[in-house]
Amino acid sequence: MKTVRTKAFVILDGTLLPIDRIAADTPYYSGKHKRHGMNVQVLTDPFGRLLWASPALPGSTHDLTAARTHGIIDALADEDVKCWADKAYQGAGRPVRVPFRGRRLKRWKRRHNSTHARIRCLGEQAMATLKGWRLLRKLRCSTNRITDIVKAIVALHHAST
Repeated sequence: MKTVRTKAFVILDGTLLPIDRIAADTPYYSGKHKRHGMNVQVLTDPFGRLLWASPALPGSTHDLTAARTHGIIDALADEDVKCWADKAYQGAGRPVRVPFRGRRLKRWKRRHNSTHARIRCLGEQAMATLKGWRLLRKLRCSTNRITDIVKAIVALHHAST
């Protein structure tokens, strides 16, 4: 949180890291992605640089639930840091800003969503940097090791930049 406090705002996003599991492992199956995986939450700075990655949770965990489990929402509220996120974090509370939902939105709400998407796309770039590592394309190891692998990749990313 020391690093996050110095930023004007942060971008929060979640991703599914694919794993090789059998159908019996239902906690790891993501219905949204139709595959087995591990859910990882990522915080990036306003320029799209990777700041932090959370420990991995089973793929069936929703992004908002994962963020609350890791205490991200409470930590951002305590430090009074603004956070931009996608619609998955609807209902997170004061520090997290999400786009408007619905099909027939008024013009000002559509403009707001466009601006929001322009800001959030930088977080997607950081996610692409994380997923650019060949190791994370399909993990074939124990699910207990995935958190350590993600931490190592974040440390290597920080060392290389």
